[in-house]
Formats: sequence, structure tokens, C-alpha cells
Amino acid sequence: MSKTDRGIALVTGASSGIGLATAQALAQAGYQVFGTSRKPVADQPGITMRICDVTDAASVKTLVDSIVREAGTIDLLVNNAGIGLLGAAEESSVAQAQRLFDVNVFGVARVTNAVLPVMRARKRGRIVNMSSILGLIPAPFNAFYAASKHAIEGYSESLDHEVREYGIRVVVVEPGLTRTAFEENLTRADQPLAVYAAARTRSENLMRMGVEAGDPPQVVADVVLTAATAAKPKLRYAAGKQSSQVRALRRYLPEAMVDRSLRKFNGFTA
Repeated sequence: MSKTDRGIALVTGASSGIGLATAQALAQAGYQVFGTSRKPVADQPGITMRICDVTDAASVKTLVDSIVREAGTIDLLVNNAGIGLLGAAEESSVAQAQRLFDVNVFGVARVTNAVLPVMRARKRGRIVNMSSILGLIPAPFNAFYAASKHAIEGYSESLDHEVREYGIRVVVVEPGLTRTAFEENLTRADQPLAVYAAARTRSENLMRMGVEAGDPPQVVADVVLTAATAAKPKLRYAAGKQSSQVRALRRYLPEAMVDRSLRKFNGFTA
């Protein structure tokens, strides 16, 4: 396979933000890219858009089957589709938390399970799962979102051990705050409580400012391309300066110091 013909890539959640930038970067690098969205989106040069609901196993199967019929295989899967949830843990119903996990965790599993037989048959493939710095650290008023990304971290590393002998590698990309449409994939807690209102508002404002000052999506897309094409991939790739800093802090600083830093950043008393 030449550098200008890298194979077939599938990118979920590719209609905007990180997913779109990733699909574009892969297409420019020589992949034939299929992207997914929940609603119809126009194709772009090198990118064929398909509708897929990652919470629906039948929709996922239809997507993967159609790509294999048209392109013959899938060499690279980028699991990017995801949603956010802002609010205190107590403010979200269990049903709302389950909906979040159905997209962020089980959606990844559905697409991965549909693609793995295709890759295993050829004894070749790469799966890139989009995590977050919130897969490394706690995040007040993002408890369930952070939990979903912690789950992706454990799922991905475990899966990598299971499929490595079949020529397949599974890696994680961990973006920091990224300049995307803040409200686009964000839902709010469905059972808000007055007792959390002030701190929740403060947390939302911090997040919004962080997103506005964050890395452009292209930073993450470039890291995904590196993770997708590395001959000997790492298990995890930090995407952006903030992500690298958080990984270092989490790894080297004592837990008590990390705890104090997080509380200070979020405006809590020590």
C-alpha cells in the first residue's frame, strides 16, 4: 500500500469539529474516508458521508456492510462520535446517564464489534478511540462524561491485548479542550438542583472559556493521523499541550497535590 493510497478509513461523528478535521486530514494523507453523522451531510473531496446512529446496532451493521460492499474492507476505524453532559452527578437521572454511555461507550463497542471481523479476516487494522483528558482526571459537573471516557481508556487497552495477535492495534487519543461549537454535543442534567446552581454555572463558564482558548481541531486530527499510521503505535497519544501537561501531572504528582490543584482551578475551597 503506497503512501498515497493508505486504505479505507471510517470516522464516526465526522460532520463537524474534531471528526470533520480528522476525516479531512486522513483524506489528504491518502485514505479513502467514510464519515458518519446522525443527519444527512454533503460529501467532501475524499470523504463520503453516511448516516449512522451508533446507538442502533442495525444502523451500525448497515453502515459497515455498505462500506465493505463498496470499498472491499475497512483498514482504519476512528471512533469519534460522542456527546457531553454538564451537571452535578446527583442532577442527572440514571436514564440520562445511560443515554450518555449508550453513545460514548456502547456506541464505540457497537461500531468496533461490527468492524473487527473485517479486520481480523485480513489480519490487519487500526482502531483509534477518542478519549479526553477527562479520561485521566476527575471533572466536577462532568462526572458521567468523565466516567464514560475513563471507561473508553480501560476498554481500549484491554481490547488491544485481545486483538493484537490478529494484526490489529487499538490506540487512544486524548484531546485537551478543543475549539469546537460548545453547545453542539452538550446536554444538561435533567434534574437540576438549586443547591448546585452557583458552582455549576461557575464550572460551565470555566469550560466555555477553556474551549474558546483551546486547541484547534486540526491539532487533534494531526495526532489521530500519527496514531493511525505509526508502524509501532503507542497505547495512548496526548493531543495538544494541555493534554500532555495533564498526563504528566497525573503521573508524577502526589494525589493530594492533584486534588488541591483541581479544587483550586474549579473554585472550590481546599
